[in-house]
Amino acid sequence: MQIADLYIRVSTDEQADKGYSQRDQHERLERYCHQNQITIGQVIFEDHSAKNFNRPEWTKYINYIKKRNLKSNLVLFTKWDRFSRNAGDAYQMIKLLLSNNISPQAIEQPLDMSIPENKMMLAIYLAAPEVENDRRALNTFYGMRRAQKEGRLMGTASYGYINKCTEDGRKFVALKEPEASNMRWAFNEIAKGKYATNQIRLKMNKMEGAKISSTSFYRAIKNPVYIGKIYIKAYKDEDACIVEANHESLISESLFYKVQNVLSGKTLAERPKGKIIAANEFPLRGFLKCPRCGGHISGSGSRGKKNVYYYYHCNSKCGYRHSSNKVNSAFEKELIKYDYHKGINSLLKEIILSNFKYIQENIDGKKKELSEQIVNLTNRLDSAREKYLEDRLDFEDYQIIKNESKKKIDELEIELHNQKLSRKNIDIRAKLDQVLNILPNLSQLYIKGDNETKNSILCSILAEKLEFQENAFRTPKLNSTLAQIILINNQLQSKKKEKSTSKSALSRRVTSEGFEPPTLGAEIRYSIQLNYEASFI
Repeated sequence: MQIADLYIRVSTDEQADKGYSQRDQHERLERYCHQNQITIGQVIFEDHSAKNFNRPEWTKYINYIKKRNLKSNLVLFTKWDRFSRNAGDAYQMIKLLLSNNISPQAIEQPLDMSIPENKMMLAIYLAAPEVENDRRALNTFYGMRRAQKEGRLMGTASYGYINKCTEDGRKFVALKEPEASNMRWAFNEIAKGKYATNQIRLKMNKMEGAKISSTSFYRAIKNPVYIGKIYIKAYKDEDACIVEANHESLISESLFYKVQNVLSGKTLAERPKGKIIAANEFPLRGFLKCPRCGGHISGSGSRGKKNVYYYYHCNSKCGYRHSSNKVNSAFEKELIKYDYHKGINSLLKEIILSNFKYIQENIDGKKKELSEQIVNLTNRLDSAREKYLEDRLDFEDYQIIKNESKKKIDELEIELHNQKLSRKNIDIRAKLDQVLNILPNLSQLYIKGDNETKNSILCSILAEKLEFQENAFRTPKLNSTLAQIILINNQLQSKKKEKSTSKSALSRRVTSEGFEPPTLGAEIRYSIQLNYEASFI
């Protein structure tokens, strides 16, 4: 007696819930069994793609077969495309079923497996749906690629955007709040170079809006979709490219490329990464390194009989450990050394403005040089294309010139974007006044400030992590701007001591508007760069 299991499959949940295909297949299979006096075993309903056999219900069915829990000797389906749309996988599955004495059969495309010639028909039945699938997938791929080239963002919208649809059915992407504001905040924080990327993500996840994983966040901040552009991958003979998109940009191009520089380490910021989320007992967490092994210093509390005692300690097994109170107090004493008298602010302002003007001129010259290089490379590429079309240049040579030129042009355009972060529009004088009013009392600002203020100060003034040995810190490497300010202050103090009887010792250094002391100005011209703006402003 023949016992058959009925396999009924559609591709999606929607087809299963709203369509008629499953009921129709079930009815036809039942009718076939009654007409041929076949006993029906179990009925398997599947709503999964036939691209492979990783289907929930089919997997359960195979497990029953392997455990010999079935008495059936047939598995019936309407057509072979209900069984599989992958010829290679189908042959392996047929072999598995036959080895367990179960014969697969399509009632509308019946084949006697004992006849060798029928294997050719089986190949056609199995290959036809696979070819159909591949053609449909290829058409979809080309359609999506064409839409991307026309500026349409395909698929699920990135974090900060939402997929929408017009009244006439056209799909588009729009900004979504508060996620868009969260992402804009994250880009601005990363551009400052103060905190580690994941620290910024953790802080953002505490804001209103959906959370984002570390992997998704890192991909997002490198995606040009946020500046209103779409990256299209290379395909066959088509090169990768970036096109203008139809959706609204979230941030400016200058901010986006500044973030890419921070991520790649090509930033002027000379500072270790701080922690946004840190306990009040450990303001220096993230700014310390072990003097014994060079490892990362963390912090934790140890519960005693009456109180909790807090320590900075090395993550390795070197045994480095110091009381957080002792380390924090030592740093506050160290910071007091960098306080200076407000009297030298006028001199500092004049030197910094002079250097700012000098650097600005260099930036303008660099931008002009980069633009000229891009034009020359573009002309070279055009010339090579003309020679290739006139058969004066081999295809291989043309491809080499094309690839080299395009790669170099892309690099120069990114560098040009960075140079366009020009400070010409910055109200440098107002910002300098604000900063120079703070710097003379930096230690008090740090001591009285909250964790966020302390983090900001540490990120601004340190060029590398601190090392605490015994009862004091090793002389820290400071941000070049602060180091030069301290140097100027020390030199002026020494001059004052040498000429303590002269009341005009300082005034002779700045005798008229626009005067720049030759020694001090030349000394910091190249080292100061724009760090005072990046670090303090």
